[in-house]
Parts: sequence; C-alpha cells; structure tokens
Amino acid sequence: MAKKEANADTEAKRKEVAARDSDGFSLSSFLKGTQEEFSKVVWPSRQQLISESAAVILMVSLSATIIYLVDQLFGLVSRQVF
Repeated sequence: MAKKEANADTEAKRKEVAARDSDGFSLSSFLKGTQEEFSKVVWPSRQQLISESAAVILMVSLSATIIYLVDQLFGLVSRQVF
C-alpha cells in the first residue's frame, strides 16, 4: 500500500511539473504549498504572545542598556588615557 501512495505522489509531482509555465513557476502549486505550510503552523495563544513579547522587549532593553553602559565606561577610560 505504501508503494501505491509513493507512486501516486510521484505521479502528482510529475503532473505538477508538466503544468508549470515556461519559466518554471506554477501559481496554483505555490498557493497549494503555501496553504499546506500554513496548516502546519501552531499559532500561539494570546497569553503566550503577550508574555513572549514582553520577554523579548525586556531582553532587548537589558542588552541595549548593558551595551550603553560598557560604551560609556570605555569612553571614560579612553578620555583618561588619551
């Protein structure tokens, strides 16, 4: 039975390739593939979205603050040396 499914998939791919335009792009196969990929996506809940967004904003702010402080420290040290 697996062989029949594999042959059916191969045949479907051949038909898809034959249906493509001269430049190798098939809008229908692209849209079908896009729809299949979107059906695989696991969308986050509202609570997950809010908490993960807050975590990202917090980490970016923390990183920017640390970089700013290190830059100020190096600036202070370089002004003392030179």
